[in-house]
Amino acid sequence: MLTHLDSQGRAMMVDVTDKQVTFREAVAEARVRMQPETLHLIQSGGHPKGDVFAVARIAGIQAAKKTHELIPLCHPLMLTGVKVELVTCEPDSVYITATCKLSGQTGVEMEALTAASVAALTIYDMCKAVDRGMSIEAVRLLEKKGGKSGHFKVEHDA
Repeated sequence: MLTHLDSQGRAMMVDVTDKQVTFREAVAEARVRMQPETLHLIQSGGHPKGDVFAVARIAGIQAAKKTHELIPLCHPLMLTGVKVELVTCEPDSVYITATCKLSGQTGVEMEALTAASVAALTIYDMCKAVDRGMSIEAVRLLEKKGGKSGHFKVEHDA
């Protein structure tokens, strides 16, 4: 059994030394809800701070690569792929999907969740001057492949 506690109950990083190297992939999502006018400003390219989606995408990728520096007890991983996609949904939302991949001894769920979260926070940061009422919602793991625990996939809402 894997745990983040040692025999004395102290926090520790899980030892993955004896785990096999396998392909692993995780997909996470986040949603940013905003005023329709804010979404239109982003879509039109007229935002005074520039291309909001380009900056959010880069921020998400960078965050995935540095997850071990942000989340205590996460392993530093050599990611082989990180993809951050942003899709608008009229009238008031941006959906972010982050996918992380590697061949390694531990999963990439935290990296995908971190990428989606930081991309959402970046959108908030860039747009807060015009819309302080934005909300970040539905940060969750959608799918995980590989490793000892096998495949996990969320059944999407109808």
